[in-house]
Amino acid sequence: MKLDQKYSGNVFIYSSEDYESAKAVIYGMPMDYTVSFRPGSRFGPARVREASIGLEEYSPYLDKSIEELNYFDAGDLLLPFGNAAKSLDIIGEFVSKLLADGKFPVGLGGEHLVSWPVIQEVYKKYPDLAIIHIDAHADLREQYEGEPLSHSTPIRKAAELMGGKNIYQFGIRSGSREEWTYARENINFHPFDVAAPLKSVLPELAGRPVYVTIDIDVLDPSCAPGTGTAEAGGITSKELLEAVHLIARSEANVVGCDLVEVAPIYDPTEQTPITASKIIREMLLGFVK
Repeated sequence: MKLDQKYSGNVFIYSSEDYESAKAVIYGMPMDYTVSFRPGSRFGPARVREASIGLEEYSPYLDKSIEELNYFDAGDLLLPFGNAAKSLDIIGEFVSKLLADGKFPVGLGGEHLVSWPVIQEVYKKYPDLAIIHIDAHADLREQYEGEPLSHSTPIRKAAELMGGKNIYQFGIRSGSREEWTYARENINFHPFDVAAPLKSVLPELAGRPVYVTIDIDVLDPSCAPGTGTAEAGGITSKELLEAVHLIARSEANVVGCDLVEVAPIYDPTEQTPITASKIIREMLLGFVK
């Protein structure tokens, strides 16, 4: 695969140097141009990779080692700072190439808007796609302060593209009244909790292609303060790991995933990127077959 962009040399632990033989590809989307509160998630992908050096290769949850998985880390996409529309185009083009090459895409954000072009490309390949969205925020606004390209809008855009009943939301605890009304009427909406409702829903997704998108702010700020729009009342990292493992052990056909909104500058303890890197390890080992 010939790539037009230049990439950083920072890679996730045990990444292969061979793209052609890799089953999965990690790629960073360092964009935070539309955030509504604190910027800084464009530094998330690099810091999550750096934090991965502290991980054990072995997952006792899944009884698998990352040494046994052949995956490639493409580094961060080179995105034009401040140009959200062009950046989304670049992300979409890149993911289109990955899917054409039969690779499993694993995205690192960046603000949650970066998931929108990825969902578009995955939906093109899998028209019966379902989305599992784990987040503190509904992201169902049509626009934010007049701007339709916002980290508050990607799931609304996905619902309008593929139908809201193909989207399953978990952990949501924040949003406008209009978003909550829309979610209750149009989305498979499971607010506040994640693992318990997910367990009941997963049998519905058996055999279906599923894209999983996780915003790190689903975690309580006590677990992950390093994010742009922290929201009190969240779940623990233990519950998020349980959710990933429930999906991994289900009969859903996971075809791609991302983890977004890590903003390391707000967490001097580094627990947020450390936690995110462990979640990525578990998604790699659990989702990539």
